[in-house]
Amino acid sequence: MRGDRDVRAGPTGPAASAADLADLAGRQVHDPRYAVEAGPVGPEQDRILELLDARADPLDRTCRPGHLTGSALVVDPSDRRILVLFHSKLRRWLQPGGHADGDADLARVALREAVEETGITGLRVVEPAVDMDVHLVDPPAEDPHEHHDVRFLVLAPPGSVPIGNHESEALRWVAVADLSSLGADPGLCRLADRALARLDAIEALQA
Repeated sequence: MRGDRDVRAGPTGPAASAADLADLAGRQVHDPRYAVEAGPVGPEQDRILELLDARADPLDRTCRPGHLTGSALVVDPSDRRILVLFHSKLRRWLQPGGHADGDADLARVALREAVEETGITGLRVVEPAVDMDVHLVDPPAEDPHEHHDVRFLVLAPPGSVPIGNHESEALRWVAVADLSSLGADPGLCRLADRALARLDAIEALQA
């Protein structure tokens, strides 16, 4: 996976290998469409593809009505707990993630944001994406707009302790059953279910 090369899509299938930031550093991806098309089929995928067809700048955070983002469902495989953070601006418990800011490699975007927002070393991202979501955000000092989010399973070393940064007020390892009590939206609950199903499939093939 190392080296400078154009990658049209990530690995496919449940046995796809996990990659860290060093693995992805030299990867050249020029079109985010490949990551979107490799993800789950459904209305969310259709809406993101419509954005890519309509706009020449979907990787720019100023693109309206929305733009591409990448996010990560960080899981500790040893106990199946997932990491959520309380977002300082949006005032909600969310998964790590953020703007593409010109990077068409959405798996790398998701992993980079996860590393920055959790402070955990040794995170690895699994491709292809496990989920996609289009939702409205209304941050302070910004106009309301859509995030067209491409979402990946990210594996943490067992027993990882998150540190966090200025973007969150708290980080917490939780079981999927705890998400509803935290006010998680249906998209995050769906992401958690899909990500853990992918992890189960990977481990079954490795057994």
